[in-house]
Amino acid sequence: MKFGITQPFDCSYIPENKERLLVYVGSSLYSTLDDYEKLLESGFRRSGDQVYRPQCPSCHACQSLRVPVSQFKESKSQKRILNKNKDIECRISRQNKPEYYELYARYIEERHADGSMYPPTPEQFLDFLRNNWAPPLFIELICEGKIAAVAVTDELRNSLSALYTFYDPDLESRSLGTLAILHQIKKAQAMGKEYVYLGYQIDTSRKMNYKRKFLPNEQYIDHRWVSFQKKCV
Repeated sequence: MKFGITQPFDCSYIPENKERLLVYVGSSLYSTLDDYEKLLESGFRRSGDQVYRPQCPSCHACQSLRVPVSQFKESKSQKRILNKNKDIECRISRQNKPEYYELYARYIEERHADGSMYPPTPEQFLDFLRNNWAPPLFIELICEGKIAAVAVTDELRNSLSALYTFYDPDLESRSLGTLAILHQIKKAQAMGKEYVYLGYQIDTSRKMNYKRKFLPNEQYIDHRWVSFQKKCV
């Protein structure tokens, strides 16, 4: 496998920092599920066809996080979220639907207008979804007959990897982001998978540190997976 390192650029999560990425540039371009899963197991993640891992010499805030689904236990607050959303149905689609982009665009425009994915475009949406090995799953949360949220998820032999979740901004009080992860974990359990990968955990970022609430979890620190059984302070 061949890798390259990007030039430093402004960090998306810690504004005063610069970040660099270690990017996979192999000629086969991770053409199999097994190749990509090996990279996931080494702390990598993808956006579209780019598979990367933070490689910042003076900062180690980003830690890849995964949940061993057979050990996962819902917290009291997570049980309340499930109970509050009993009327929501969870479905899986293997095809992209026009309604997804409409919901995605609303979500980005109303929730992340200050982020790198603004302004949303159909081309940008397709670019971050696509990959060279298998189409993603679209885990839908259906409320009153309408798609309320979509969790775009990669299915691998031993795991599911959460790529991105977007939802109806009018339903923010339902905690649909947390609900989507809970359903991804349930789907992984039903499929006989070992892990759900949740991307990068950043303790100092409000947008990212919710992931540590899914326990127990494992974080990729100093090139090995470290288990966390209790909530981090």
